[in-house]
Amino acid sequence: MKKRVLIMSTSAGTGHVRAGDALTKVFREHPQVSEVKHSDALHFTNKLFRDFYSKLYTRLVQTAPDFLGWWYKQSDEPWRTDGMRLMLDRLNTGPLVKFIRRFDPHITVCTHFMPAGIISDLIAKKLLDAHLSIVVTDFDFHAMWLSRMFHRYFVAIDETRAHLEALGLPSERITVSGIPIDPEFATPVDRVALRAEYRLHPTRPTLLVSAGALGVGPAEFVVDRLKHLRNRTQTIVVCGRSTEAKERVERVVADQPANFRVFGYTERMPDLMKMSDLFIGKPGGLTSSEALACGLPMVIVNPIPGQEERNSDHLLEDGVAIKCNEMTTIPFKVDSLLDDPLRLEQMRRQAYAFSRPHAARTIVQTLVADDITPLTVTDDDAEAMTLAASRERDLKVR
Repeated sequence: MKKRVLIMSTSAGTGHVRAGDALTKVFREHPQVSEVKHSDALHFTNKLFRDFYSKLYTRLVQTAPDFLGWWYKQSDEPWRTDGMRLMLDRLNTGPLVKFIRRFDPHITVCTHFMPAGIISDLIAKKLLDAHLSIVVTDFDFHAMWLSRMFHRYFVAIDETRAHLEALGLPSERITVSGIPIDPEFATPVDRVALRAEYRLHPTRPTLLVSAGALGVGPAEFVVDRLKHLRNRTQTIVVCGRSTEAKERVERVVADQPANFRVFGYTERMPDLMKMSDLFIGKPGGLTSSEALACGLPMVIVNPIPGQEERNSDHLLEDGVAIKCNEMTTIPFKVDSLLDDPLRLEQMRRQAYAFSRPHAARTIVQTLVADDITPLTVTDDDAEAMTLAASRERDLKVR
């Protein structure tokens, strides 16, 4: 029997949606899948709830990133916010529940914890007979991703699986797949021909600066510092959906038009990454995974406290990135890398080695073949997880 697949993401940031898009593309190619729907769970909620999940997050990234880091740490305790969060979700997601039950999927895949909690609750109440898998879209695992009933977790790295096992989840329910990205990022290209298409020098070091899809990064400050490089480079700047950010960057580079190419939002990031030598920007889970698949070393600038700082730790530990704690050091650090081609090549090789470019395919193949019953986290299990996590926090304090 062919299967109906429902992929649920949320537009809190863009990574969750991009992961869902990547899975959708691969599911549609599978002969055992009859229908695939990818929906943003927030589309089925009221405006106040949507703004709470999406606009508030973006606003906090811009104005209060330290608060986000504080909240990330405070809420990273198994089940601490579970009851309150599920009650809030239930009050605001009635149309979402109706949509899910009407579609009646065989397989549900969530790239955000909010719809995962709703679907988990439906399965537990026997209002939905579906396979629930949860795809974590950062390298680390935050407690908000925990669900009381599920079939399988997909995580980015072995260390995250080890963490979940230590909390008490069965190893056989955790698949280390990597974070799903568009398969196009893994397609080889002729870099010289691609640079010619973009009117770039065929061999000059090429930098890619990203403000993220929402255009909330400090792109103009980064670009201003790059004008002070000793090495002769060419720089691609992607400003996302913010026309204001693009205009600010264009003003900064107006005196060096030959050395910079400025884009707004673009769907050609696979091309831009594959023909670049260094990525400069924030280490979101999807962006980092895309860069790794392209063998693109990273210069981490201004990571969001919380999940992006955790992502940074992994990238630095694996030798695929450097980090600029101060904007003033960008020229020094980038020049140091460009002066050391052997180190840059080693970082490129490490990026390929650390990457999992076929994560989406791994997830799809696993789920279509999966035939397991749901796992219920009992109250005793939840208490044991909380105790395991609290012991870990106590050790950190000491």
